[in-house]
Amino acid sequence: MYRSFFKRVFDFCIALFILICVSPFFIVLILFLAIANGGKPFFIQRRPGKNEKIFSIVKFKTMNDKKDAEGNLLPDKDRITKIGTFVRKTSLDEIPQLINVLIGDMSLIGPRPLIIEYLPIYNDIQKKRHDVRPGITGWAQVNGRNSISWTKKFEYDVWYVENCNFLLDAKILGLTFMKVIQKKDVNLSAEQTSEYFNGTN
Repeated sequence: MYRSFFKRVFDFCIALFILICVSPFFIVLILFLAIANGGKPFFIQRRPGKNEKIFSIVKFKTMNDKKDAEGNLLPDKDRITKIGTFVRKTSLDEIPQLINVLIGDMSLIGPRPLIIEYLPIYNDIQKKRHDVRPGITGWAQVNGRNSISWTKKFEYDVWYVENCNFLLDAKILGLTFMKVIQKKDVNLSAEQTSEYFNGTN
């Protein structure tokens, strides 16, 4: 009952409450990011959601679009803005995903939505991560996030799908809050990018 009904009600109510509470700060952040990123405060990308249905994830844009002489984007560490660094370190870049939660594309808790390019290389077990809505945070995120291997991340994701319940979601929310306060495992630094998943790592 929780997974099929109450989880969605819980997601909607909490996401709406948070958005209302942070709306003044949200607007100020949009203005600063728009200035820093040439009028583009948001990063929007297509990602697979529940049952591999593609949706547009929304995050705050932390890097500008500066390119080299050949027209190629500069490395991440050369494009991240000062306010972008702050937004990442405080995990504020995730706030716009509350809109995805309200729409129903995402949940507060669930496996993180990854890029579309990974879909063909998941094995049958890893594909189970798409049996539920993707989340802003999840079991893998409170158990190491970027410091663990892809194999371990997927193990955590599938375990969550198979064991989803209210108490587990409440625990993940609490642990996420603590990690954000401690600034531990909450995001990538300006010099670091996540290793690309190739199906074996």
